[in-house]
Amino acid sequence: MFGKVTVRRLHALVMAGALLALALAGTAAADPNWKQNGNSEAATVAKQCVRPTEWMRRNHMELIEHDRDLTVLEGVRTIDGSIAGCISCHANKDDQGAYIAVNAKDQFCEGCHAYAAVDPNCFDCHSTVPTK
Repeated sequence: MFGKVTVRRLHALVMAGALLALALAGTAAADPNWKQNGNSEAATVAKQCVRPTEWMRRNHMELIEHDRDLTVLEGVRTIDGSIAGCISCHANKDDQGAYIAVNAKDQFCEGCHAYAAVDPNCFDCHSTVPTK
């Protein structure tokens, strides 16, 4: 009844829908056991992120993907929304003053991504701690 191409497309759409539903469910509210950064710039100094908190919880991936495409494909580099800026503001420090990776257990990125069952590949290339 259906051709191979149609079945593959239907399967891809179903899988994409399921992944989107998981991502949206997780970004609507963080895991109640997750705690905001304790001593990061975001928690102690910054007055506001580059966007309002609720917007970032739901849309940060679109911002990151958009900037990635502009940077990689067109060579456009901006400060607004740079992942290096995210890391430098949201990384905590340990008791000795060394930065803790943002994707380490119970840290800023890992907390919500674990809750949403999302495994970002940002840190395959980008540093997980500030590189000042």
